[in-house]
Amino acid sequence: MKDPQSCLLALEDAVAWRDELRRQGKKLVVTNGCFDLMHRGHASYLIEAAKLGDELLVLINSDASVRELKGDTRPLVSQNDRAYLLAALESVSKVVVFDSSRCDKELAALQPDVYAKAGDYTLEKLDPSERAALENSGSEIVFMPFVSGFSTTNIVEKIAASLR
Repeated sequence: MKDPQSCLLALEDAVAWRDELRRQGKKLVVTNGCFDLMHRGHASYLIEAAKLGDELLVLINSDASVRELKGDTRPLVSQNDRAYLLAALESVSKVVVFDSSRCDKELAALQPDVYAKAGDYTLEKLDPSERAALENSGSEIVFMPFVSGFSTTNIVEKIAASLR
């Protein structure tokens, strides 16, 4: 059984791991997001993303960057707990927490073979700096099927409604 704690890496360690994968001829898939409250949509998306290569690395937003993106009431789950939970999933090989609202620096450093994003995104909706980092490193960009009806915001709204 894998130890989730050993799957949590700093960026520089992830780059060294990525270099070793390249030497072994393995394909790295990278995705990113907040992953604040894990739900079926996340699980399905990560399982499918992992099938695109040999290893899946998930970049997750730090608590500060989630607040910047989603507002002062988020995240609901701390970055350490979100990272650990993701790392515990069989489909996820490694997890890196990043502190900016965008992960262009991390994508440029990692140079993934494949970048996976949920199907509610399009090439035009990708952040321009993240898209440029991916294109500059020759990454294949794949949009995964979107599992409708699942979102952290919807879960939060449902919980709030049940408390009224």
